[in-house]
Amino acid sequence: MDKRQALLPICTGAWGRCHIQGIAVDLRKGYIYYSFTTKLIKATLDGKVVGTLDGLAGHLGCIAFNEKDGCVYGSLEYKNDIIGRDILNVIGCERTFDDAFYVVRFDVDKITAPDMSADSGDIMTAVCLYEVERDYKWSGADCDGQPLNHKYGCSGIDGITFGPLPGQGYDDGIYLYVAYGVYDDVKRKDNDYQIILCYDMVDWEKRSLPLSQNNMHRSGFEKPLHKFFVYTGNTEWGVQNLEYDRQTNALFMAVYEGHKKDYPNYTLFCVDMSAQPGVKELNGTGEKAETLALAKKGLYDKKTGIYGWHFPLGSTGLFSFGNGEWLICRHYRTDEGQCGEIGHYKWDEKTPFVKI
Repeated sequence: MDKRQALLPICTGAWGRCHIQGIAVDLRKGYIYYSFTTKLIKATLDGKVVGTLDGLAGHLGCIAFNEKDGCVYGSLEYKNDIIGRDILNVIGCERTFDDAFYVVRFDVDKITAPDMSADSGDIMTAVCLYEVERDYKWSGADCDGQPLNHKYGCSGIDGITFGPLPGQGYDDGIYLYVAYGVYDDVKRKDNDYQIILCYDMVDWEKRSLPLSQNNMHRSGFEKPLHKFFVYTGNTEWGVQNLEYDRQTNALFMAVYEGHKKDYPNYTLFCVDMSAQPGVKELNGTGEKAETLALAKKGLYDKKTGIYGWHFPLGSTGLFSFGNGEWLICRHYRTDEGQCGEIGHYKWDEKTPFVKI
């Protein structure tokens, strides 16, 4: 039997008060991984839990499996805004952390039992992303001189995936992509882009260190290889799930619906990775930056020139097999806690996904 057929559907089970953030799959070894904000769950493809890593005091968001090293990577942020404080309240943690933004690598072969500690020291290594920290802590003014905090509305990071550089193929080499979270603010003019940072994995080993929440290191990347802007209109909390798809050679971005009335406020966007990036002036800032174009797929809004879909799922989990088949998570809750149901879908440009 094809391992994909054994997958579906999968119920993650109930995992407390924090909702599911993302999914990743190792098809070769037969494991699926779930991020539930403060914990990482490892399960077999029929849903049997193998082990859990618990005790994260930050926000573990979207996750991605790296075929090159067999590890799971995730966005992990520690911050003192409404999200950070709420997480600490939920898990009953009285500690405070300096604002910091990491990409963490989990050596998932070592996750073999329930309730393993995130502070064990031998499962997690991480790099710190200083570009995110600078934009998050920024204070300045918009193009009209009005004072603002958080450049481009940066609220941190969430979406993460691996893929080629724009204009190249998957076999040319893969790079790490990390997407910003963006605060929902209908009054700002500088927050209408999704921002995606690109990092070269060649530099990972010399910059990463074991991550212990008892002694948070600051080793990492001063600058990304590229900082791309994608014009979508403001969305609530930015890119929730980011997933590269080989079949379409595109980055899919699942978001929460935005609230600016001048935009179509789609909840799924597709970035054309076959095209070279451009350099354009950003709306609301006057700055010039590298931009990526949305693929001309789905619904088209003539007023803004934006393509996308009003697709209700994906913000809590997207996974592409690269052959037109996808796993997509539906989040729900029970009296026992937050859950996810992971279903099998087929790519269809108009819909854009049809459940199998």
